[in-house]
Amino acid sequence: MATRVDKKRSSSSPGRLALSDDEVIARVRAGEVDLFELLMRRYNQLVFRIARGAVRDDSKAEDLAQEAWVRAFQHLDQFAGRARFSTWISRIAMYEGLTRARRDLRSEPTASHESTERATSAHTSPEAATLRGEVRSLLEAAVDALPANYRIVFLLREIEELSTKETAEAVGTSEQTVKNRLHRARALLRRKLGERTGIDRAFPFLAKRCDRIVVGVLDRIGHVSAIR
Repeated sequence: MATRVDKKRSSSSPGRLALSDDEVIARVRAGEVDLFELLMRRYNQLVFRIARGAVRDDSKAEDLAQEAWVRAFQHLDQFAGRARFSTWISRIAMYEGLTRARRDLRSEPTASHESTERATSAHTSPEAATLRGEVRSLLEAAVDALPANYRIVFLLREIEELSTKETAEAVGTSEQTVKNRLHRARALLRRKLGERTGIDRAFPFLAKRCDRIVVGVLDRIGHVSAIR
């Protein structure tokens, strides 16, 4: 892939922000590496939540999101456009996340159980700011306790609000399987929580987190952030 960068151009110009994914990819391939940030800004939250669903840890999920973006940049020439870019990057994030999760499970077989216990203990502590905050924390702990295949589908459908078809494409399975997993995930959560509360505010993807991922990736591919 060409890596020439014209620093005189501004990635934040309205014309560039209006570019389609395919147009951005074509121009990044042609050497306008700064435009890769547009793709990251558009899909960073999706990539982070897929990674978060796999590893159940914010810090690890940020690292994995960076890995997914770097891998996508390195292999951008392999993107054939047969699927949407969002589906392509989702699959990369899934692969990175599940690979890391399996590696962690082999090296620390009791880590997931212990981390869930720590999270639950912290979430129910008297230092919780408000009841609403406590409920959100409990929800996050309950989602973390779901099996990985249910957890990722739940995050994509309920938190990220992808359609069943989009989720199936991202996960690499059938729409019926997505429906079954989502149904099972909801049943497991109802058993823990009674009813879902504050779900739209759970697993927030903060601007600072987005910036950290973007800056980390751009640093690794040798470019400076231009979009603000």
